[in-house]
Amino acid sequence: MLRRAIDLGIDLIDTAWFYGPHVANRLIAETLRPYPSNLVIATKLGSRRTPDGGWAPFARPEELREGAEHDLRDLKRDVLDVAHFRFMGHSGVPFLESLDGMRALQQAGMVRHIALSGVGVAQLTQALERTPIVAVQNMFNVAGGGGAFAKRTHSIVDDPEGVLTLCEQRGIAFLPYFPLACGSLGRPRPLLDAAARKHHATSSQIALAWLLSRSPVTVPIPGTTSLAHLEENWKARCIRLSPDDVEAIAREARS
Repeated sequence: MLRRAIDLGIDLIDTAWFYGPHVANRLIAETLRPYPSNLVIATKLGSRRTPDGGWAPFARPEELREGAEHDLRDLKRDVLDVAHFRFMGHSGVPFLESLDGMRALQQAGMVRHIALSGVGVAQLTQALERTPIVAVQNMFNVAGGGGAFAKRTHSIVDDPEGVLTLCEQRGIAFLPYFPLACGSLGRPRPLLDAAARKHHATSSQIALAWLLSRSPVTVPIPGTTSLAHLEENWKARCIRLSPDDVEAIAREARS
C-alpha cells in the first residue's frame, strides 16, 4: 500500500505514534526509507490509546515531548515535518499551555511546522496570535462531520465552516479526516448519487471531489487498507464538480 501510494505520486502521509500504537510509523519507516525528498509526513500529538481501545488526552508539555520522541524514533527521522496538536477539550490542560509545549518542541528542533487538530475558530485564532500554524486537521465531510469518533474524542467543532473560512483567509492547509463520512454515506443522498452517475464515478469519489472543490486549501486524508480503494480515491482529484454541484451537495449535507 505504501509503495503504491508513492508510485502514484502521493506526497503527504498522515500518521501518529498512537496508531497501533507504533505500528503505522514502523511500517512507514520499514517500507519507505530512505524517504523521497518531496514526501511530507504529518504526525499528531496530544492523545493516546487506552487499553480498552479508547482515547485519552496526552497533552501536557512533557507528554507532547514523549509523543514526539516516539514519532521520531519509530519513523527514524531527525525532525518531524508537521506535527498536529490534537485538542481534546476534556484534557484538563489549558489549550495555550499545550500550544507552548508544541512551540518548545519546535524550538528544540524536534518539529519543523506546528499544526492543530480538533479545534474551533477560538482556538485557531488564539494559536495564530502566538505562532504560525501551517495546517488544521478536523472532521469535515459531505455528511456534515460529527459522528461517533468525534464524540468519543471530544473533538466536536461548533463551527466547522468557520474554521475552514479562517484557514482560507490565512493560507492554512485544511486536512479533513474521515472525509468519507465514517461509512454514513450509506444513507440515501440523491444529489450525491446523481453527481456520481454524471461523472461515471462512485459516491466516495464524489465525496472527495466535493471536498477538493469546496476550497483550494483542502487536502483530504482518506485512510484505506485496499489497493483498489487507494487508486479509486486518488482518481477523485481528477473530477471537476460545477459550482452548482458543490452547493447542491452542501445543501443536502445540511438537510
